[in-house]
Amino acid sequence: MKLKRIMAMFLVGAMTVGTLAGCSSGSSTTGSQTAAAGNSETTGTSGEAKEFEGVTITFFKDTDFADEGINAVIALAEEKYGMNVEIEQRVGGADGDNIVKTRLASGDMADIMLYNSGSLLNALNPAEYFYGLNNEDFIQTYDETYQETVTVDGVTYGIPAASTQAGAFLYYKPDYEALGLEVPKTWAEFLSNCEQLKAAGRTAVIGTFGDSWTSQVIFLGDHYNILAAEPDFAREFEAGTTKYANTDAGVKSFQKLLDVRPYYNEDYLAATYDDGCDMIANGEGTHWAILTQALSNIYALYPEAMENIGVFGVPGEDADDAGLTVWMPSSYYINKNSENLDAVLAFMKLYISEEGLDAYAQVLKPDGPYCIQGYNLPADAYPAVKDDMQRFFDDEKTSVAIEFQTSVKGSNCPAICQEAGSGQTTAGQAASAYDEDCKKQAVQLGLDW
Repeated sequence: MKLKRIMAMFLVGAMTVGTLAGCSSGSSTTGSQTAAAGNSETTGTSGEAKEFEGVTITFFKDTDFADEGINAVIALAEEKYGMNVEIEQRVGGADGDNIVKTRLASGDMADIMLYNSGSLLNALNPAEYFYGLNNEDFIQTYDETYQETVTVDGVTYGIPAASTQAGAFLYYKPDYEALGLEVPKTWAEFLSNCEQLKAAGRTAVIGTFGDSWTSQVIFLGDHYNILAAEPDFAREFEAGTTKYANTDAGVKSFQKLLDVRPYYNEDYLAATYDDGCDMIANGEGTHWAILTQALSNIYALYPEAMENIGVFGVPGEDADDAGLTVWMPSSYYINKNSENLDAVLAFMKLYISEEGLDAYAQVLKPDGPYCIQGYNLPADAYPAVKDDMQRFFDDEKTSVAIEFQTSVKGSNCPAICQEAGSGQTTAGQAASAYDEDCKKQAVQLGLDW
């Protein structure tokens, strides 16, 4: 088991980023460039030069974002267009963010930059630095929910860098089949399923509070249901005119943390994310609230288990409006002063084409649907993504997590959710504590709270 886990850490470590919770001194070319360099063919079979033969475009990304999928598309672009692509790496976190802002301000940005979608994009003043895509036909293929996260003042700037993921419940399908359970569409139905599982001697809900960030997923994954009840919640929350504690839907989100407590594994306060992967894969627990990036970790450890794992969103109150809270991928932004704009646009168009997405998905299976309408996931995609999550996108039953709608997020969210989930506080107390936690950041941002 230990050897198996060590191997998995190497396989997926680069993919697991701090969703919930700089650059190097020089640039490094990809393995695909090395392969291309060894191939002297730079013209088509007819002898004509390829469209961007000899053109080099530069690519600036953080080290937390996996290279495998990017490299696959780069190899395709180099073969198709004759261009060269050079990758520059930067560190992640606050240090990397400062490097991005410094390079933008100094005019020393690469042709393409990888950065967050959503509220953090707004803070960069994209109109000053990035090429607007409104005149490019390919943005017509964007999922509307994604497009909103890369659009500022009516101008769309971003290209999705990877698949989406969701804050949702993974569930062990054999348990549902054995007890004749149906996927719940309301929270009451979910709790009923948990009660039946508990009566049958099963661990109904896996808790992994040993890694504190996992304790947030039920609360944050419930954002779809808050918006269903209060469509303007995120805007009003940022403005300081509403709070979780004075909104029924907000308090209910924290109440869900208390509701599931009777169904957790006995060691839920100490169990870790890795334990959760083991438990859901081996049927040692039926439900696990987690980001769907866990699917890739489970696949690396237990590929044979993927057929047994499904996904559904955190249920709400309305069976006719069961939805999914989605974390959108980071995006690529084009330097508006790039000297190779035509080549960059050709690369970006290829990246989100069926050909490009297929190349990407062949080396990195998606943890959620892509943000491109009409793209059919590969046949070997995880069933939980291809069969379960895709339906929410097709039915337009998705919303983004609140962090994509506002920069106001409390840093103590994991601790507050742990306290509620372990029965130390009531839902109302947890909601009030989170509001106070968010107030600190709101004040730092200069908001009128």
